[in-house]
Amino acid sequence: MKALLLDHEPRLRDDLPLPVPAADEALVRVRLAAICGTDLAMLRGYAGFRGVMGHEFVGEIVAAAAAPGRIGERVVGEINVGCGRCGECLAGRAGHCDKREVAGIRGRDGAFAEFLRLPLRNLHPVPEGLADDAAVFTELSAAALEIPRQLHLDPTERVLVVGAGRLGQLIARVLRLSGCDLAVVARHARQRALLEAAGVRWIDEASVPARAMDLVIEATGAPAGFALARAAVRPRGRLVLKSTYAGPVETDLSSLVVDEVAVIGSRCGPFPPALRLLAQGLLDPTPLIDARFPLDQALTALEHAGRPGAMKVLLDCGSRPI
Repeated sequence: MKALLLDHEPRLRDDLPLPVPAADEALVRVRLAAICGTDLAMLRGYAGFRGVMGHEFVGEIVAAAAAPGRIGERVVGEINVGCGRCGECLAGRAGHCDKREVAGIRGRDGAFAEFLRLPLRNLHPVPEGLADDAAVFTELSAAALEIPRQLHLDPTERVLVVGAGRLGQLIARVLRLSGCDLAVVARHARQRALLEAAGVRWIDEASVPARAMDLVIEATGAPAGFALARAAVRPRGRLVLKSTYAGPVETDLSSLVVDEVAVIGSRCGPFPPALRLLAQGLLDPTPLIDARFPLDQALTALEHAGRPGAMKVLLDCGSRPI
């Protein structure tokens, strides 16, 4: 099959073997995949991954020995695959299994390919009427929804999102549904225009109030973004970290103790409510699509996605039969 392989450098290959699903897995034909900030960070060495890149996708089940009735089902997929036997997995926390694989990120080939394999339990049916262009945002939308799942958001709170890229835009669209006093730090004209169109207030970095925000979400992926977020949160406020950084980030831990700031790591989120929001039209991510490329042009797509201010870049992985 054809796929984008990361082996120190990204390389487009057309001679990779078709994935062979295990007994509890399905073979999925990838229809559409999306490039995210984590993919770009991996090009700079994050996670040390070697294999087929990509983890945001919508596809179609083409083989499933344990569930032949699901063949032909259009699906999106959770990317964490736990061992199924450890305490974390048995407690329903497979995303924190020490032996977990993560599609396109850790130990398992991903979605920048014509086909991939995932456990059937990881695959969620896409509601009829929800277009692929929106469904491909399910993983990112679920990550945004993880914030209100982790903490109670009072509609009277002052909330700041630092970072108006792909994830920051989705977080803002989710949090605005709470009615909170929301602002987003945005650098680029395109980011600001998208926020305005969604009814979200943006501010520049110089306008961020010091020690004033009840809740701050850091979604830049850069140490400077973390520093800005830390400076904005009030004493006894909450700081949510959505970024994965390519290297260490320095901070004054003593100040977090003195100010009694709650620091919350936040990663993957729930797929079913994300699909409901998308299907009901309460969350429309499609204005974030900047460009679409065929899988043959995956290297060009990566370059485009890495430009400052770029939004979502999609890869059309085709519909070649087995």
